[in-house]
Order: sequence, then structure tokens, then C-alpha cells
Amino acid sequence: MADSSMRDYGIAAPHGPNMGGQHVATADIMMDMNKSESDVFRSLLLPDDSYDETGTYWADMPLWRRLKFVNKVDSQEAKKELSSIGRMIKNDPLSPIGYYMRNMVIPGAGLLLEGYVLFSIGNVKPLLASAFPGCWDSHTVCNETWLQSIEYLEIVGIIVGQILVGIVGDWMGRRFGLIQDATIMFIGLLMLTAAWGVTLNGWVICYVWSLFFYGIGVGGEYPMTATSGMENAVGSGKVSTRDDRLHRGRKVTSAFLMQGWGQFLNQVILILLLLIFHSGSGNPPYSKVSVQWTYRVSFAIPAVGTLWLVYFRTYKMKSASKQLAIAKKKQHVTGYDVQSLKLTLGYFGPRLIATAGAWFANDVFFYGNKLFQAQFISVLNPGSQSVMTNWLWNLVNVGVALCGYYLASFMIDNKLYGRKWMQIIGFLLDFILFVIPAFNYEYYAEGAGINSFMAMYFLSSFFNQFGPNSVTFIAAAEVFPTPIRATAHGFSAAAGKLGALLAAVLYNYIDVPTRFLVVPWFGLAGALLTWLFLPDTTGLDLKEQERRWAYIRDGREADYHGVAIHPKHLSVWERLRGVGKHYDAARDYEQRVEEMRGDWEAAMARRAEEKENKEDLVDEDGWSSEVSTFFERTKGRGGNAKGNGSGPLSPVKAAQANGAGKEALLEEDEKGGREGSSSDSA
Repeated sequence: MADSSMRDYGIAAPHGPNMGGQHVATADIMMDMNKSESDVFRSLLLPDDSYDETGTYWADMPLWRRLKFVNKVDSQEAKKELSSIGRMIKNDPLSPIGYYMRNMVIPGAGLLLEGYVLFSIGNVKPLLASAFPGCWDSHTVCNETWLQSIEYLEIVGIIVGQILVGIVGDWMGRRFGLIQDATIMFIGLLMLTAAWGVTLNGWVICYVWSLFFYGIGVGGEYPMTATSGMENAVGSGKVSTRDDRLHRGRKVTSAFLMQGWGQFLNQVILILLLLIFHSGSGNPPYSKVSVQWTYRVSFAIPAVGTLWLVYFRTYKMKSASKQLAIAKKKQHVTGYDVQSLKLTLGYFGPRLIATAGAWFANDVFFYGNKLFQAQFISVLNPGSQSVMTNWLWNLVNVGVALCGYYLASFMIDNKLYGRKWMQIIGFLLDFILFVIPAFNYEYYAEGAGINSFMAMYFLSSFFNQFGPNSVTFIAAAEVFPTPIRATAHGFSAAAGKLGALLAAVLYNYIDVPTRFLVVPWFGLAGALLTWLFLPDTTGLDLKEQERRWAYIRDGREADYHGVAIHPKHLSVWERLRGVGKHYDAARDYEQRVEEMRGDWEAAMARRAEEKENKEDLVDEDGWSSEVSTFFERTKGRGGNAKGNGSGPLSPVKAAQANGAGKEALLEEDEKGGREGSSSDSA
């Protein structure tokens, strides 16, 4: 019988290569299973979004067959979703907006607010410089080192938050980390709004330390939003749902893209505030009073939203730590799971190199461009002294980036493209778009190629979001086990911010043409790291990955034969090291059924104990009557993980034992698939 730590991760299915022509979907027909039982086990073991009518896992299909299968599943799902939206609009025209707010905006509210504030630093800088030239330009009033520290200490604060809150999130729970982040950000915004000093330099110092404190909360948002969003996207039941498998990436990315809306809203609000406080004009000269009001009110507005976020996370997200608590309970762990951390470093160290290294490479040009976007955009408008002109161009840039965010959310779960290729292609295209003007800068930035330069700059923003910026966020949570997920994500994000810090320091000492010579190579390095060390989790059920982790933690890695070690879901490095050599569809199928039987027997034992003690029976297991009837009738046939003929049969053996022809089996499977689809629609 499988150890209890191996259970509760959902039911697997035969998913090996169809080598002999007998690998059919009726592999789940056991010795004496009736039709209704067969249908239920089929729906559990062979979900039609991952397996075709012959029972072949999508990643095992030949290329042309895989193309047809994936397109078929995606088309069916798109029609289903469009029909659902149509019904929602018919019942209530505003209901789709409410759905979007509940499922995308609210989960990403923290990132929306931090995106608003984080990128406002680069937006506000030229306005402050214009109003206080003695401080920002000539440095006769303010210390230049403190001015440079505005970018440095903000990023350092983010790094501190990412590492510390990542550890706290795995130690004390996701909910605690989420509430802590929102509280820190709220206090930080109050500090930014009220920042003051006896001298102008004193105000700069106060402003810098306020950004550092706020940055700690911002940093914590990364591991907390990613892990809680990931774990909420994966259902809490024994078997993952269709929505989990097909749309997990979209759910997380839809929350992450709120960062882009934060940037957009910040730019819009700054434009409106300057017009309000500068007598309806956006042109210089700017008075000190109008600038002070503009920047302070721009920070006060998100403070209100952040206070609401504290309330929402305190009273409306009480189950945010549920999945982590379940994982710890299975491993009999309280507090921080040090053993899981050690095992992760040993087994998944190369994955950490991929997530941290790719994030570092991405942030060198992503955050570098955002922090110094005014200088980049000024190349497009030489001689302009109006911050309004640069702000309007930046608004266009953010709009282009938002298009990339949304396309990423729609494509990130596509099995033919998915996470890994999206990141590699995004890195390579950014490399190309930066390296072209780098070696002929005068022509593109100052000569006849100015329009091409503009197009390349905006396209780099698009492919950064439709690429590494979106994928690094989700991959750093997906490729690691639940007990240390926040820690690994926080470390990876912190490595990314080291890239942003490198850009902030380096860009103060090199001019714009040199920046274009430096930046592209980080894109090329990111693509190489992704290709070599990052596994592709597109289409992989995370419950299966957690099941593999249970075997690793139990010291039985070689006994795991499931799809989490399918070559499609391993990195090139892991394949070269032979990690997937134990992949065996038939043995994994038998193990899965026996683990399911063990779960059922444990549930029946608990129920008997509750009945004997005259306690109220609590049915938390949700076993269907067909599954319970089958296991009850076949008691004593379990424990047959090696398939000696007395228990559940492997795919080929099942077909042979039933003596059925392939055509008859396929006909019955197609009928069962239609019935399953009908029940799904219902």
C-alpha cells in the first residue's frame, strides 16, 4: 500500500507512448468493473483535455496528432467560455465585469498598487528636476549620492522584502504574509505622502527612506501573490479540475498583469493632477507648489486603495494558507520546512538557477528602462522641456506593454507554445530589438531611422511582457514544491531585483548609446538559461508534481513513474542527467489506482471510528458511489503495484484481458467521452 504521504494528489492515468497500437482509453477497465464504474474512473483517470480517445497523453502524441488534439481542446474550451459569457450578459449585462473584478483584479490588487507606486518614481523624477534644478541638476542644494539612492534603496528594500516575506510566507502562512505586505505598503505610502525636511536635502533623505520601507512591502507582494494565486488556482480536492489544468497560468498571469494597469493609472493620474494644479497647462515652468501637490496627491490616492487591501486580506482571505497547511500536515511539519528546503536545493538547484538567472537578466533591461524611461523617450523628442510630452509617449509605451500582458495571459496555457517557448522567444526578440540600434545608434536615434527606432523600442516593451516578464513570475512558483514555494519565488525575484539594481547603478555612469550596447546581451543570456535549465510546466497538473515531490521527500524518487518526469516537463539539463529514466505509464497507472484505494480505505476507517465514537459523521472525502462500490467489492485485491494479475490492470493488459477489438473499444470510449462532455456542460 502506498504511504499516506503519497496520497491526495489526484488520480493519474496511462499516458505513455502508443508504441504497440493497444494503448487504448479502456485501460481503466479492471477485472469486474461495470459500465457506470468504468465511466467514473475514466473521467478521473483520463480527462479529455489531456488524453485523446486512445488514452495517449498529449505530450506523447506525434506532432501532427498533437496539433490536432490541442487545437480541438482549445477550440472547444473557447466556444464553451464564449457561450458562458453570452449567458452571463443575457442574465445581467454587467456580470462579466463583476466576474473579471473578482477573479483577476482583486487577486492582483497588490501588484496593481505596487506597479502604480514603483514606476511613479521614474515618472515623477523629471517633474521634480524641473521644479528644483538646484537639487536635481546642479546638485548645489542636495547631495548627489542621496539623489542616486532614490533608485538604489527602493530596489534594496524590494530585495529585503522578497527574501524575508518569502520565508515568512512558508513559515507562518500565505495569509499572514499577504496582510503584512499590505500593512507595510500602507504605512510606506503615508510616509511618502507626508515626507518633509527642514532643508531640501533633508526632504530627499526622508523620501529615500520612505521608498525603502515601502519597497519591503512591494517585495513581499511577489512571492505572496504568486504562491497564493497558484495554490488558489489549483483546487483543493483529490483530483484537479478541468479549469485547473487548462487555465492555471491564465489565472496567475491575469493577476500579474494588474502591474501594467498600475503603471497606466499612475501615468494618467499624474497627467490629470498636473493639469489640475498647474492651471490647466502641462508646459513649463512648473511652480514648486504645483509640483508638491501633484506628487503628494499621486501617492495619497493608492494609500486609500492599500488600506482597503489590508481590510480585504484580513477578513476575506482567511483560507489563503489552506494548501500550505495541507502540505505541512502530510509531512508532519510545523513551522518552516527545513528538510524540504535542503531537498529542493539538492534536486531542483538547476531550476533555481533558471528562475533566478532569467529574472536577473530580464530586470536589467525591464526595470532599467522603466527607471530611466524619461531619458529614453527624450531621444524621440529632442529639445522638449515639457514633462507632459514624455508622459504622453510613456502612456503609449505602457499601452503597448499591456497588450503584451494580455496576449501572454491568453497564450501561456497553450500546449504548443506555453511558458518556456514564450520566455525564450521573448528574450531573443528583445535581444534583436536592442542590438540592432546598438551598433548604429546615431542613424536610428538621431537620423533617418528615428521611426524604426521608435517602433523597436515599443516592440521591445510588448515582447518583454509577452515573454520573460510574465513567465518569470509564474515559473518561479510552479517549478518548486509547495512547502518552500514562497522562499524559492522570493529568492528568484530578489535575484531579478539585483539585475534592476545593477541597471540603476550602471545607468548613472554610462550614456544612452552605451546602455544599448550593454542591455541586449542579458536577453541572450536569459534565453540560454531558460533553454538549458527551465522545465516546461505547460499542461502539467501540479497535483502530479506534488505527488512526485512526496516520493522524493520519502526517499523513493526511483519509485515514481508519472508524468511529472515526462521529457516534455523536464529541462534539457534534467533530461541529460537521466531524470526521466523511470517514466513508465503502465506502472504509474497501477500505482495511482492503489494510492486511490488507500485513500478510500483510510476514509472508511475514519468514518468507522467516528461512528464507533458516536461522533457526527463528516464526509470530507467526496467519494462517488461508483468508486466506493468498486473498492468495496474488490477488497483484498489491492497492493498490486507491480501488476501480477490480481489487481488493476495496466493499459495493454486491460485491453487484452477484456478480449476486445480496438474498434469496439474506441466506439465505447467515444460514447463515454460524449457522455462526459454532456455532464460537463450540464
